[in-house]
Amino acid sequence: MDQLESEFAVYEAVFQATGILGLAFLFSVVSETVWDVARGRRKSYGETLANGSIAIVSALLERTAYGLVFVVGLLIATPLAVFHVPQGWWTIPVAVLVADFTYYWMHRCEHEVRLFWANHSVHHSSPEFNFSTALRISWMDALIEWVFFIPMILLGFSVAETVVGLVVVVAYQSWIHTEKVGKLGWLEGVLNTPSVHRVHHGSNARYIDKNYGGILIIWDRMFGTYQPEVEPVAYGITTPVNSHNPLVINFKEYTNIWRDMRHAESWTDGVGYLFRSPGWRAEDRQDGKKPAQR
Repeated sequence: MDQLESEFAVYEAVFQATGILGLAFLFSVVSETVWDVARGRRKSYGETLANGSIAIVSALLERTAYGLVFVVGLLIATPLAVFHVPQGWWTIPVAVLVADFTYYWMHRCEHEVRLFWANHSVHHSSPEFNFSTALRISWMDALIEWVFFIPMILLGFSVAETVVGLVVVVAYQSWIHTEKVGKLGWLEGVLNTPSVHRVHHGSNARYIDKNYGGILIIWDRMFGTYQPEVEPVAYGITTPVNSHNPLVINFKEYTNIWRDMRHAESWTDGVGYLFRSPGWRAEDRQDGKKPAQR
């Protein structure tokens, strides 16, 4: 653990910078909320309060046991690394690039596999889209998402470099949860922008499962999941949670999965409800229908 602490100490400045950005973002959340309330543009105070409550619990979990699980999980995989990435001025930029590519596939998996969607749907479940939506992160995130970053460890990045890469990717995304920034021209095809991310949060048929990128949107353009904003966005999920209770928001889809598995007519159908795409039904397969939209 002493070696791990020394590895993280090397990048203390990065963590301090993201911490300062985090405080600035929290100020932006409060400022935007006050502005929206003053102008009568905040549809539901309940959504904002739910987002804040979820964020407080998430922060406590990620800085205690859950954060330890994330780090220890990557640490266990370290002896299996097939390469070792040498340290240099370029190490962190490359780690961020690889983390961003990894994030794309993790994010896509979270939309295409129902077990992971149960976790990620928390972030999508709000019918509103503002800075506070960025805080609406599942309490299960740190317990699950570390698995997707094992490939970075196997490629030779240290635990600290992998975590730094992910932190930068996640920190970037805070500012894009807003309707107050319009389209940004040619940047829309390169970076994840507010317009690009509004599409990602849309439940419109043409917007579902699009724009998975973290910082760069070029991954979506490469793998056929890019969609520009061309019509007003209907935020949320197609089967609304209809609750401001943080417990319900965090665990409703897990209970839905359990219900479907309990009533499955075969074990293969039960496994299907766990690992097939969200909205998949056994009867859809039997009738030759496509999975229903979530």
